[in-house]
Order: sequence, then C-alpha cells, then structure tokens
Amino acid sequence: MPAQAIAVDVGGTEMKAALVAVGPDRAEPLRWLRRPTPRGEDTARLVVDAVAGLVAELRVDAQVDAAGVVVPGAVDEARGIGVYSANLGWSDAPLRDMLAERIDLPVSLGHDVRAGGLAEARLGAARGMRDVVVLPIGTGIAAALLFDGQLYAGGGFAGEIGHVDIGHGEPCGCGRTGCVEALASSAAVARRYLARTGAERTSAEVAAAVRAGDPDAQAVWAEAVDALAKGLLVLVTVAAPECIVLGGGFAQAGALLTEPLRERLDAMLAAYHRRPHLELAELGDTAGCLGAALLATEGLRTK
Repeated sequence: MPAQAIAVDVGGTEMKAALVAVGPDRAEPLRWLRRPTPRGEDTARLVVDAVAGLVAELRVDAQVDAAGVVVPGAVDEARGIGVYSANLGWSDAPLRDMLAERIDLPVSLGHDVRAGGLAEARLGAARGMRDVVVLPIGTGIAAALLFDGQLYAGGGFAGEIGHVDIGHGEPCGCGRTGCVEALASSAAVARRYLARTGAERTSAEVAAAVRAGDPDAQAVWAEAVDALAKGLLVLVTVAAPECIVLGGGFAQAGALLTEPLRERLDAMLAAYHRRPHLELAELGDTAGCLGAALLATEGLRTK
C-alpha cells in the first residue's frame, strides 16, 4: 500500500500543497490546494502558520503518514534550517522545528529546486538515470544535483551555477559581474531585449520574436544560449552528469533553446568529457510538491 504524504511547495508569491500517494515508482496527487504566500514582520512564523493550515485542510478524511515542506533560498536540510531567503526575508530560521510544533506528523524540510530535481530524476525526464542535473531557468538559475541517485546539497549552498563567472562585463543582481544568469535567465533575456530595442517583452515574447526573424531578439537569444552553454560546460567538467534537465519558464521555448544549446555545448566538449543527454522537464510546476512528497516518505523509511 502506498504511503500518503502532504506536500507543500512554498514559493515567493504562492504556496502549492497536495495530498500525494507515494509508491516505489510513482507519486500521485489526490488533492490540490493553492494559497498566497503570507508576508509580514515575521514571515517565517506566518509561513509556518499557513503551512499548518494547509496540512490540516488536506488531512481531513485522509490517512496521512508524513509531511514534506520545501522552501526557496539557501536551505540546510540536515539541520532543518532556512539559512537565507531574500524573497521571503528570513535568515537562520529553524523551520523544521517550527513546523514540528504545529504539525503532528513526521516533517521533512527541503529546498524547492532540489526537491523538484529529485522528482524529475525519479518520476520525470531523467527516470532511470543516476547522475543528473536539473536546471530550472527563471528569474535566476540554480541547479539540483543528484549523484548516484542521491541529492547533493553542500550544506544548502550547492548548485548555484547561475553565479559562475563566464567573463562578460554585465552586472548581476548578486553584486558581481560575469554571472551566467546575467545573460541567460528569463529576466536577463527580457532586460537585454529592452536595452537593445526600448520594447518591453517577456522571455516568451522574445522567443516568438526569434522565430519571426527579429535580429535583436536573435542576438539576445544567441548570447543567452552561449552563456548557458558555458555554465553547463563547468557542470559537465566537474560533475559529469549523464543527463541535464532544463526547466522553468525559459525552457518552454523547447527546441528553440535545446537545439542551439546542444550544438554549442557539444562544440565546447572535449573527447574526455561525458556527453550528457539534454532533456526538457516533464513535471512543470508540480515538481516541487512531488519532490516534497518523496522527501517526506523517504524520511519515513529512514526512521
């Protein structure tokens, strides 16, 4: 009989929660809830209160074995600490202990990107593979790293490929210059197109302009692909994944992204590099919740 977990993915603007049945090779959402993420003077406490409310609502008339909660920012899963979140405004918040005070279930705390990566590796685009990088590309760029099927967190700091310096002079939101995400994130593509043309466009609209033959859009897109390929080269050289899964809003461009990226990356790889499969994410915005459910039930098996 599959275990049942309540999974909550806390985002900067919205919280997604689900009652999930988890078996050996599947995770099936049975019920979904979405709520705005609360803000205030003590956002950590407000978020914990909101998560407890979601758990209570989803627990009605259900046999629940555990809860899994994933949050953004730097997260130390081993200690259950939200180390830092610029979007949610907490620092060194003991989130797992705070949640345990409110929720009468075994509670696992995880990182949203790593949890989504775990779901894509176990249930999505990288099923059956052991060494995997899952790279959501949105406002920023951060990677989930799985080595031999296990998440690697580096104390909560691993995977920040968006802040690898690839040698250009553009400023990044982190305060440095040269970062991958200063050219290759969805926000960067929109910003750089605006700077070239004076026209405000989303990254999806820039992609449509690329298809339509707009030379400014094509130039911005080519620079983004080149920057992303240089970042992936670092990952391939250091971690040697067998599969890289691209997700987030930017990856919705599909072959417009993957085909030139595959070609550019392949041109930079040497004979001694492991050549990874390049895939598009399959689970969309459900990945974080499904990953949280996997973390919750894995926690049960280790107790």
